[in-house]
Amino acid sequence: MLKFSRGIGQDRAATAGGLQQIALARGAAAAAQPSRLPTLVATAATVAVLYFARDVFLPLAIAILLTFALAPLVSRLRRVGCPRSVAVIGTVTTAFLFLSAFGVVIAMQVSEVAQNLPTYQYNIVEKVRTLKETGSESQILERIGRVIERISTEISRPEPEMRASPEPAPEAKPLLVEIFSPQRPVETLKNIINPLLGPLATTGLVIVVVIFMLFEREELRDRFIRLVGYGDLHRTTEALQDAGARVGRYLLMQLVVNITYGIPLAIGLSLLGIPNAVLWGMLAIVLRFVPYIGPVIAAALPLFLAFAAAPGWSLLVWTAALFIVLELLSNNVVEPWLYGSRTGLSPLAIIVAAIFWAWLWGPVGLVLSTPLTVCLVVLGRHVPQFEFLEILLGNEPVLDPKERLYQRLLAGDPDEATDNAEDMLEEKYLVEFYDTVAIPALLLAERDRARGALTNAQAAQIAQSANTLIANLEEIAGEEEGEEETGAEAQESDGDDDADEYDLPPGDGKSVLCVGGRSDLDDVTASMLAQTLWIQGADAAHAGHEVLKAGNIKALKLEGRNAVVLSVLDRDFMRHAKFTVRRLKRMAPAARVGIVLWQEDGRPGTTERDQLIESLQADFMVFGMGDAVREALSDELPRSLKLAHPKIAPGYAMRRSKRADRESTVKAD
Repeated sequence: MLKFSRGIGQDRAATAGGLQQIALARGAAAAAQPSRLPTLVATAATVAVLYFARDVFLPLAIAILLTFALAPLVSRLRRVGCPRSVAVIGTVTTAFLFLSAFGVVIAMQVSEVAQNLPTYQYNIVEKVRTLKETGSESQILERIGRVIERISTEISRPEPEMRASPEPAPEAKPLLVEIFSPQRPVETLKNIINPLLGPLATTGLVIVVVIFMLFEREELRDRFIRLVGYGDLHRTTEALQDAGARVGRYLLMQLVVNITYGIPLAIGLSLLGIPNAVLWGMLAIVLRFVPYIGPVIAAALPLFLAFAAAPGWSLLVWTAALFIVLELLSNNVVEPWLYGSRTGLSPLAIIVAAIFWAWLWGPVGLVLSTPLTVCLVVLGRHVPQFEFLEILLGNEPVLDPKERLYQRLLAGDPDEATDNAEDMLEEKYLVEFYDTVAIPALLLAERDRARGALTNAQAAQIAQSANTLIANLEEIAGEEEGEEETGAEAQESDGDDDADEYDLPPGDGKSVLCVGGRSDLDDVTASMLAQTLWIQGADAAHAGHEVLKAGNIKALKLEGRNAVVLSVLDRDFMRHAKFTVRRLKRMAPAARVGIVLWQEDGRPGTTERDQLIESLQADFMVFGMGDAVREALSDELPRSLKLAHPKIAPGYAMRRSKRADRESTVKAD
């Protein structure tokens, strides 16, 4: 249920603290943005170096990621009293023995599959023939084949030509002869070893680098801090910890997820009778490290084998069903349970990163794409020069909720604004949404209007879209009203963080009129305040700023109103607010008349606010939604209006009295 209202009727003393300030005061002027050209040039140069020197950097990248993955295990062994050398060498040896055994099993299984492929040829041919016969019955494939054959015959038919002499005899072709010379044992051994030298050398280099990185981890960290961020130890340390935690957690959790997927897959394929089921389970564990593409490849190979291994179609259907069930369980049960936090990458960034790293370093780069991109996002988060990396690759919103709402209102898209509001109302109450998102968005519009960046037509468009948003939320609030009783217990069980700030009093029996100050945007804020009061149970109405004009204000119906609230975004309205407040207090002496000067930051202090209230002779003056609702529903009595008697001219009062007497005499006659 959406959080439209906070539980009411609780102790008023718990809310005496009022609203907290939403944001710190901003600086008077922003610093000039440095040029991004050097950063782009450095990025391009780095990509070029990584591409042309991939034989050097690829083993180093693998070693760094393995260090991230093994460092928590080494640290845990160190905490239980294990010596550093034993912890490091034991962890690395165990990890690489496991990887070696994994690779040997995969190699043996692949060799067995290659030997058995000829035995599947008959089943494949029979199924293709079955498909062809099925198509022949419907005469579709047969007709298409005839048309293609006829066209091919017409194209390949030679043109007739006149020959003056008999056709010469075809020239005899030479016979190919293959010369075989037995190789010496040394050459045979060389041909076997040469292809293995590269992978073995890379594996040995990775093992040595991992061992030294684990031994010198603290020393390498200090050197990196001294080289990169000696002037800001806090930020550099935070970046290193963030990168290590994100990459290590991703590798560990992804490994656990893949194992919980691969083992049931191998068992299921074995029960179905798929040959080499262990191979397909192990390949699934490895290939699922590749985002999006890996699971497809891991499923395609067993499906093809199910197609080829059995003469019927039932094995293929059951194999496909097994993959669908495992994918649903893994994506909807295992991953949400194991992943306490995500990698911080957007889905599009994962795809683009996979393409980039595959182009840069081939299949190995495809497997390493996600953890390497996580490191880039962490770099962009903590290093200002690379902030664009976090903006492009990260999954965090790049706009504040108020800026996003302002952009949607400016674009004239209230439907998407409503969708975003509904998402936020899953976590916030309506009063909190208006106070921290909607009103600040309108403040942004008011600032743009004041500095001339927003035209009158655009301001009217924003006001119209905002009114549509309010109407949509009111409709949703009416639908949710029937569920309020069922959700009361859930509201009471919520945390008390928002209780002090947005726990509002009931409005039963109260009648409040909210009036916009001087613009269409002010009218929108008055409508938001009236809707919040209505949700609290008050008889709330709102009116536009046009009613405050001298010729229209007398038409206001103020009988029975407990409060009249002026809703203002522009500080300049305070120059004219004094006269408006006096008129309203004369028209409704029993109502409390107050002003809401909406401010996100830079709010006046208590002394300045009291001085404004005294000069305006208002009953209250507040700066946020929560305080506005409390004051509008308050039981306090209105203050009496102090009428001033300025000396406009000598004898003015006497002449005014005599004129009144003459007018009364004329009327009597």
